[in-house]
Amino acid sequence: MGSSPLPSDLEPLTSLMSEPTSPFPATSEWEPQPQVWVVRPPRQRWWLYGLFLILTLFSTTVVGARMEFHYLHNQPVFSLDDDFLSPFVTWMAHPSELLPGLSFSLTLMFILFAHEMGHYLYARHYRVYATPPFFVPFPSLIGTLGAFIRIKSPIPSRAALFDIGIAGPISGFIPACVALLYGLSLSRPIAGSAPPEIQMGYPLAFHLAARLLHVGIPLTQLSLHPIAAAAWVGMFATALNLLPGGQLDGGHIVFSISPRLHRWISLLTVFALVPFGKYLWTGWFLWAVLLALTGRHPRVPHYPAVYGGRRALALCAALMLALAFTPAPFTHSSGREAWPEIRDGSRDTLHDLRDGIRHLLNRR
Repeated sequence: MGSSPLPSDLEPLTSLMSEPTSPFPATSEWEPQPQVWVVRPPRQRWWLYGLFLILTLFSTTVVGARMEFHYLHNQPVFSLDDDFLSPFVTWMAHPSELLPGLSFSLTLMFILFAHEMGHYLYARHYRVYATPPFFVPFPSLIGTLGAFIRIKSPIPSRAALFDIGIAGPISGFIPACVALLYGLSLSRPIAGSAPPEIQMGYPLAFHLAARLLHVGIPLTQLSLHPIAAAAWVGMFATALNLLPGGQLDGGHIVFSISPRLHRWISLLTVFALVPFGKYLWTGWFLWAVLLALTGRHPRVPHYPAVYGGRRALALCAALMLALAFTPAPFTHSSGREAWPEIRDGSRDTLHDLRDGIRHLLNRR
């Protein structure tokens, strides 16, 4: 086999003996000395991470200010009364009105940051090279697409994979629970009897917190405080990451417990999400596709196996998934309900396009 040229970021370090050496070499002078190759990680573009952190803080604050307005008027915090971009234009013209949005923004950003830092710190603990948290701003109902880190070096063992994988959900789930209890205690009934435009579904953790706080009305009739809304988003993000498949946190946990079962559990999760998308929420179709495309797990040494406390902690991950998972995050948005609207809308669009073409041809 031919030797390949060495990368520029590798430097040879000749091993040295700590004992006194004789002037007469014990080995032949032409015998090659052992060498160790040290990989230098690339420089981090901290300015880019900081820029996207600030942009995400701004986008979530704008959305949070809108939520605070709806909350103060006893309206559902998630609303489609105007398009996604109009609040950004409105509050950019009046920056002082953004301050009420910090309650939602800072709560959500802290939950997401805690989740990613759990991964990052355990990656550093095992000397695994990982990027800092990268936040993604987006003009949507929550103002962001979340945050992520990228692992760019091999993971040394299944135990390290387990610890890195589960540290994020635990780190994000705890502040989400605190925000849930505090925000739900501040929530108030919705004014009026008209059903909200966006009817939310709630995970088991919300129902348990409502019983603990003796909330006397159904959750669907509450105008959530923005902090409770941030807890809802944090719970939803935790549940998505804990899905047992692919390269999600749940997939890492499954692979660390049993590499052989990882592929089959990932396929089972993909197949389970299809009826969920048909009967509960169309978004599960997208997640089924993403899991199918990222189902192959990176290589990790199969030995030694994971035993003892880590297997018990895996049950805690399953409990967190059960508490945070929302089968229908938004009700009345299943595939069966959405497909007729999409079909009729497509049909109307085709009719309009055909009429427009006929009109142009007649003018000629």
